[in-house]
Amino acid sequence: MNITEFLLENARNDNTAIMAGGIEYSYCDLRHAVGKLGLHLLSLDIHPGDRVGILAGNSFFGVVSYLAVMGLGGVAVPFAPVILPEDLRKNEQFVQCKALCAERRYYKKYTQALSQHLPVIFEDLLAVPGANQAPVITQVDENQDAALMFTSGTTAMPRVVRVTHKNIRANTESIIASLGITSEERILVILPFYYCFGTSLLHTHLRIGGTLVLANNFIYPEIVLDLMDQTACTAIAGVPSTYQTLLRNTSFRKRIFPYLYKVQQAGGKLHEVLLKELIDTLPQAEIFVMYGQTEATARLSCLPPEMLELKLGSIGKGLPGVELSVVNEFNRPVEIGQVGEIIARGDNISPGYLNNPQATNEKFPGGVLRTGDLATVDRDGYITIVDRISDFIKSQGYRISSQEIESHVLSLPDIVSAAAVGEPDLIHGEAIHLFVTLRAGSPLQTNDILAHCSRVMPRYMIPHQVSIIKKMPLNANWKIVKSLLKSKKILE
Repeated sequence: MNITEFLLENARNDNTAIMAGGIEYSYCDLRHAVGKLGLHLLSLDIHPGDRVGILAGNSFFGVVSYLAVMGLGGVAVPFAPVILPEDLRKNEQFVQCKALCAERRYYKKYTQALSQHLPVIFEDLLAVPGANQAPVITQVDENQDAALMFTSGTTAMPRVVRVTHKNIRANTESIIASLGITSEERILVILPFYYCFGTSLLHTHLRIGGTLVLANNFIYPEIVLDLMDQTACTAIAGVPSTYQTLLRNTSFRKRIFPYLYKVQQAGGKLHEVLLKELIDTLPQAEIFVMYGQTEATARLSCLPPEMLELKLGSIGKGLPGVELSVVNEFNRPVEIGQVGEIIARGDNISPGYLNNPQATNEKFPGGVLRTGDLATVDRDGYITIVDRISDFIKSQGYRISSQEIESHVLSLPDIVSAAAVGEPDLIHGEAIHLFVTLRAGSPLQTNDILAHCSRVMPRYMIPHQVSIIKKMPLNANWKIVKSLLKSKKILE
């Protein structure tokens, strides 16, 4: 089954699908818009396997474009409208799009970067009167690519994950089953749809016939909170930086959200002290801690709410249909409490990277995903991540988890976010440099932070330097870019 057909087959026509910009769009509206855009793409000679770029924010047009392209059997390529024009040019040339669906407000920024021969479809098309049109659906092999997703990694050549129709269906079904999502759910979407976590919210809530309330950015979080209140959202999803900001730099903890009963957290580790604050802030809500990667379509594991406090800090166990293991250097399961790398198997695992066989062989040996995350397993089978392999700091003969340092530091309530990196040092091997952002108006100084570290950390873990910065460097997926911190460009 074509994935667009799969995503739209359950919802009633009169149910609200999308709320965006103060407008409500029903599933009937969505289906007709997908059909209209699909016909237009056919007129541009778009066939199964052709790649079509999408340059849009969290908008009705962005959703319609994504579904229309995949419905034709084409390959949707979401571009992040926050990257530099030269990066968009490089990405588009790498994937070789045959057409582009673009919102005018973003297209202006990239006009000079894109090929002048690339056909462009703007959102104006949806306003053109016409007869109602059902989605154009082309049946394709389930192993055919449905989307190409750019990862957050920084390499000379773009690293683009191939996501198949089968991948999306498998991950969507397993997430719905784990979280118990129903058609009554109304989720606030602040994560961008060009990011796999954001896209997975689109998949699950369309499939179940729920409602997505779209927020187009998180620059002004109080406005986002107002939107969540005004639209009576029942669910929210975010990455660590989302909840760090909400909990420590907004009115979130003082407000009451009586309709909010489900919270999803993924996209990196939300440290235990912040998880406890989230539990205290939303005692009526079920909080699901999840773990995933772009290479796994979106998500791999879930820690259910009833286990949250008992297994605080854990990412839980594999989703239905996902097999997670923690293995040593010989690819054998580690003993309880030992550290190894998480590997994953399942129908949600990507077949690999576009035009990069070497990286594919390294990341997906034999179809198994090597996540690059180091973790332990307890006697009940629950997995706890220790750190990324690339983020461990080697100092004074110790291998130190950057996440452990950050967790200790975040116990100071005035600290909004923290990131520890290792920097070359002739004496220590690597010197620990801690970067933090503070709550607005905080009087905290670097000496206060170092004194706190001395009280709560072993000596070898205490940072050699602390820098207070205005904001963390985040990539398009809202994750901290530690390479920029290591380069100290953020201090210039």
